Amino acid sequence: MTTPSAQLPTPASRPEASAPLRADSVADSAGGLTFDIVDLALPAPADWNAALVLRLRGDAEGADEVRLPLSPAGERRVRAVLPSTVALPEGRWDVYVAVGDERPRRLAPGLNDLRSLVDRRPGPSLSPLAVCIPYTTKHGNLSLRSWLRAPHAEAGELRVADGTLTGRGRLYRVERPVAWLSGAVVRARLRRDPSVAHEVPVTADCADFDFSLAYADLAAHWDGGQDVWDLWLARADEGEEADGRAAEAAAEAAPADRPPAARVRIARILDDVVDKKPVFAYPALSLSTDRGTVRVTPYYTADNDLSVRVEGA
Repeated sequence: MTTPSAQLPTPASRPEASAPLRADSVADSAGGLTFDIVDLALPAPADWNAALVLRLRGDAEGADEVRLPLSPAGERRVRAVLPSTVALPEGRWDVYVAVGDERPRRLAPGLNDLRSLVDRRPGPSLSPLAVCIPYTTKHGNLSLRSWLRAPHAEAGELRVADGTLTGRGRLYRVERPVAWLSGAVVRARLRRDPSVAHEVPVTADCADFDFSLAYADLAAHWDGGQDVWDLWLARADEGEEADGRAAEAAAEAAPADRPPAARVRIARILDDVVDKKPVFAYPALSLSTDRGTVRVTPYYTADNDLSVRVEGA
């Protein structure tokens, strides 16, 4: 006998175009997501076929698609679950609902409960760190931003004082963080010329690390326009490629059976803020150089990676 909680939702009339279907999102402490849709017009139980569809933005239709089955979750409500064990490739995923043979329809966001993502502290593991945050697009649709990092250097508190950026972070997804951080450095690499880099040592305490980066060392390379310095956490035995690009590619796309990357981008992804750049604003500092006065500002990129911008004042 079927219990009431497992009964199929009562079919509802299809919402008007002006009232798009909405999905409520709830995050759990492990990083998994649950999506609930109310008043979705469904086929008869014998023809049940409904799914939440995630499509990686920028890919050809169906090239990178994840389908999560929708199941009953009370009267007039269906539910799909994205477990924390399902690691989405890094990028932005648009969310659709597909019923039967109908063309998938875009979903709008409902109520989001992302409290479990605030100050998330993942447990020990050697698998890639998977992060997925629901958000509302500029067109009012529901999308997900996903990251997949191994290892991962999570940026914490940042302070700007006396011409120096002082930062704190934590290293995840390495077997022996103390050994990994022994002799490690924070490397600022000039984006327009990756052969130019400046290193500062880190002070480590288990998996936590601290660093101090003097702005004057970056500003000394400025010769007009805008310079961007990307910040990496680099292991002592990493070795330096001629142009700095090979290790960066390895850090971003290392197979699961390879040793941990020797260089990892410092980023902030373990919270509920999908785009850090407009939210985490840091003061700009003016410095005098041989070529004029510059303004130096730390910021988070569109991927929530930590960088420093140097530009004319």
